[in-house]
Amino acid sequence: MKLKTRIVERNVNPEWNEDLILSVHEPDLPIKLTVYDHDRFSKDDNMGDAEVDIKPFLEALNMKRKNFPSGTILKKIQPTRSNFLVEQSQIIWKHDKIVQDMCLRLQHVECGEVDLELSWINPPGASST
Repeated sequence: MKLKTRIVERNVNPEWNEDLILSVHEPDLPIKLTVYDHDRFSKDDNMGDAEVDIKPFLEALNMKRKNFPSGTILKKIQPTRSNFLVEQSQIIWKHDKIVQDMCLRLQHVECGEVDLELSWINPPGASST
């Protein structure tokens, strides 16, 4: 499954603030992010990529989710050589949902980072996780 954000014109530090909804069919596989610039008259250039391991997030989903005060840290993930984290990421119970904020270092590029937030939703008609 591939999803695209809108294009942010003329900005070297773009902010999208968009919600993208992914279906997770294979939780053992990471989510791959690829960042491109936008060229009007030629092929867009790859600006780097990163991967998100969602297994720790899914493990936190399996925890009993009741009676946690908002802001409770469920899990901490440290940056390692094998993940793309710039700094520690925390999975938090926030306003009745599980959220993970993270900053990822882009690979295959001189420098670059992407900040993102994961949260779990159940679409209408789906069984709750």
